[in-house]
Amino acid sequence: MRRFIFPLLLGLSGVAVLLALGFWQLERLTWKEAVLADIDARIMAAPIAIPENPVEVTDEYTAVRMSGTPDRAELHVLTSGTAAGTGYRVIRAFDLADGDRILIDLGLLALDAKAEVATLGLTDVVGNLIWPDDMNSSTPVPDLPKNIWFGRDLAAMADALDAQPLMVVAAQMTPADPRTTLLPVNTTNIKNDHLAYAVTWFGLALVWAAMTFFLIFRVSKTKDT
Repeated sequence: MRRFIFPLLLGLSGVAVLLALGFWQLERLTWKEAVLADIDARIMAAPIAIPENPVEVTDEYTAVRMSGTPDRAELHVLTSGTAAGTGYRVIRAFDLADGDRILIDLGLLALDAKAEVATLGLTDVVGNLIWPDDMNSSTPVPDLPKNIWFGRDLAAMADALDAQPLMVVAAQMTPADPRTTLLPVNTTNIKNDHLAYAVTWFGLALVWAAMTFFLIFRVSKTKDT
């Protein structure tokens, strides 16, 4: 019997660890689904006026309504993988009726329409507050002469357009920008891989258990001979 103790302990401990990791991922899945449900609720809520001094922790994804005039100058963010395909996200400063100046994401401009510029007058907008997380250590620096950015760098864009570092992604505009396709905020691209991770850990636990059974079987056969 002593010959079975080590493989049995190794097998049980390995299976226990892998199962624990699988159940932990299921807990994370429940947490992430709650987070996504909260975000969806914020996105779909009745729009309100932009809160005073909004902050990312409490106000991101809040549905807002606003009136104002988009500035003529705009920044182009090269973007792919959207529902409208590949193109440039158009970012402009937006002069609110109350005198504040923020940023607005007007949606996707086709690649071959980069030279087109639309003059927009007084505009009513329904959209969502967003603090973009497009930027990371591998994001290229913007090509300023060609006006091509590779991520929505909130601080840099606000500085370039002399606006507050606050962005609204338009979901509805009246009148609409005839060049662009709106890209309303949604949770589609927010990763939620916890179920896949859980299945992986449970699968490894099954494999570990099978390997343990096989090892014990081999030890048993060796003993018999």
